[in-house]
Amino acid sequence: MCLAIPARVVELPSTDTAIVDLSGVRKEISLALVDGVNIGDYVIVHVGFALNKLDTDEAEKTLALFAEMSAEITAATDTPASLVSR
Repeated sequence: MCLAIPARVVELPSTDTAIVDLSGVRKEISLALVDGVNIGDYVIVHVGFALNKLDTDEAEKTLALFAEMSAEITAATDTPASLVSR
């Protein structure tokens, strides 16, 4: 199963890379597949590549759903949330 997740762009160190924030973790990704990305934009990230830009509202809804699923798994399994979200 593959999962692409929304991440907020926090830095643009070059024209073809970005630093994104993934729930507090910063990661450098490639922008080779997406044009016109700015700081503050959300992008869908999969295996280190931005696949496309995402509307802020849609990104926030998706991230809220991930947080809700993590909380439900934590409650159901007694697994700390820090282990569920990795």
